[in-house]
Amino acid sequence: MVSLICTLRHHTDEVTCCAFSPSLLATSSGDKTLRVYTTADFSELPFSPLRGHGYGVHCCCFSSCGSFLLSCSTDGSVIVWSAETGEVKATLEHPGRSPLRVCALAPDSSLLLAGACDGTAALWDFRSKTLRRCATVSEASVVACCFSPCAQMFVTGCTRGDLKLWDAYTSLLHAEKDAHDLGVTCCCFAAQFIVNGCCVEFRLASCGQDSQLKIWIVSQREGAACTMKLLQTLTSQTAPVLSCAFSSDGEWVVSGSVDKSVAVYDASLGTVLQTLKQHDRYVTTVALSPTFPWIATGSMDRSVNVWRIGDEDDSTAESKETQCQGRKLPGHSGLLLTDWSEDDVQTWLRDEGLVELVSVFKANNIDGPELSQLNKETAAELGIESVGLRGRLLRRIEALKAEQNGSEAPDEFLCPITRELMKDPVIAADGYSYERESIESWIRGKNKTSPMTNLPLQTTLLTPNRSLKMAITRWKSNQELRVAQHLITKAD
Repeated sequence: MVSLICTLRHHTDEVTCCAFSPSLLATSSGDKTLRVYTTADFSELPFSPLRGHGYGVHCCCFSSCGSFLLSCSTDGSVIVWSAETGEVKATLEHPGRSPLRVCALAPDSSLLLAGACDGTAALWDFRSKTLRRCATVSEASVVACCFSPCAQMFVTGCTRGDLKLWDAYTSLLHAEKDAHDLGVTCCCFAAQFIVNGCCVEFRLASCGQDSQLKIWIVSQREGAACTMKLLQTLTSQTAPVLSCAFSSDGEWVVSGSVDKSVAVYDASLGTVLQTLKQHDRYVTTVALSPTFPWIATGSMDRSVNVWRIGDEDDSTAESKETQCQGRKLPGHSGLLLTDWSEDDVQTWLRDEGLVELVSVFKANNIDGPELSQLNKETAAELGIESVGLRGRLLRRIEALKAEQNGSEAPDEFLCPITRELMKDPVIAADGYSYERESIESWIRGKNKTSPMTNLPLQTTLLTPNRSLKMAITRWKSNQELRVAQHLITKAD
């Protein structure tokens, strides 16, 4: 009934969100980028990846017409992109610069909502890009939000476990305390609703850390208070459920879980239709296409799986799977960086959006081994004068090295803020280790809360983590030795 048609492996960190427009698929990641694919063959568009956020991207969504793509990040901003060109149309900053965990656009594109770690929700007039209001909606981080199909209401969910229903002026209509024990993780409305006289009924799905997916009936009656009634509790998954989404016709609801599975339910009966188990780590996000029978699922394993709903003959499925993969980058072909030719390097530069460096690298005959040894000094010697361009190049090279088989850095070696390998790790008051420069910048930016827990930092004192630094140094030495051994073997 549901079959895997392709796997996209372009992100270098966990996939945090997937979103469909009528013709595109967008994905976001902790690697600070968004990637955009055409649903014609799931090849990546020329302007992808999109880079503009300073920290990891938590959420992305399209406008209903598909013209705009929105994303929000730990950097406290929402970026509005042109879905046709990848151009930045607007950057909207949270008034308190609090990290943003989730964003949603009203179905009629009138309002833009973003939920923040400080418990506030910022509401903008989307057409004018002006802030309408920033209100405290929770005592905990806002990690879920969605608009009703009529665009007159929205729901927020928080890490404390409450679901709250608001009108378009952020007046509270209904509060469902402890909807999910230990915290809400996601919520979404079905596109369909029922009008019965002066009463309108909507279906809302929510999921949480309690390993449950719940279906609610939200009723709005003229002249009366809104109500939320629990319709079903679905418990087929055995670990926290991180994401949920309705199909465009409202017949199915799909959820992704920490148990690495994707559950497909009959939304009316609550019965499990199929369980998909193709990811190697937590399934962090699920999305369904509004126009085609496709499901996209993203995971901490850095991959996005695209699934087809319905029967398809083997030859068609095989053909589509080949198309979905597209042309693989040299780094995904199984070749070590040290085996790359000059052409491989130049192709990689183009695919990473570094086209302006192709002529420089061609003139200097840079191949894989030389690329792997490139640093700030040698990049400057090549005549790359722009500090920003040199920095982008070196970060891409580090990410590329991390992709090589057996060379992926352990997660604890990466700074939680930048997701980059730490050079000078320090321990903050929350007990977590960060790259010194990153956490100092975080604190200077008036963020006196922990990037990991959102709780106030009792002190800004930072303690060097010498044992972690030594472990990272040993790991780097082992990787360098591995490359050297490969070169010796190749020479022999």
